[in-house]
Amino acid sequence: MAIKWKIDPTHSDIQFRVKHLMITTVTGYFREFDLEVETETDDFHTAKKMEFTANINSIDTNNAQRDTHLKSADFFNAEEFGQLHFSGKKYEDGGDDVKLQGDLTIRGITKPVSLNVEFGGIVVDPYGQTKAGFAIDGKISRKEFGLTWGAVTEAGSVVVGDEIKIHAEVQVIKQA
Repeated sequence: MAIKWKIDPTHSDIQFRVKHLMITTVTGYFREFDLEVETETDDFHTAKKMEFTANINSIDTNNAQRDTHLKSADFFNAEEFGQLHFSGKKYEDGGDDVKLQGDLTIRGITKPVSLNVEFGGIVVDPYGQTKAGFAIDGKISRKEFGLTWGAVTEAGSVVVGDEIKIHAEVQVIKQA
């Protein structure tokens, strides 16, 4: 029988980082997201389903004008593509080198991605809930997903970098 796990949104954080003017990094967050995982045992190597979604309209970069621009057709086009989706295909443990392989869909474009995973362990919290924790990191090219808006300054500097760094701190709760 499959064991189901759901994300604990109050103890999870989904963020992305991108270079601005190639001199600093801007960090953004998705404030609304969901994750469901199914495993055969408490060992996540047996995961047979990993489905993550994030609400594009929940983007928060601590700047309302920038957030509005990111939600526009120049970037995510939230009106037409309201969610990004990741479907995990394989959880590979190579000792200290754990990879999560899957398909990421942004703006209707699906590409395979490989994410680095650090498994934090499994514990029972003070309320009797069994929880597992992970730190997840990866990189994607925004342009491969149709996020092609770009501008160049008078001096020739790129305004927004192509490489997007992804970082997530995730707690999942074992479902009864």
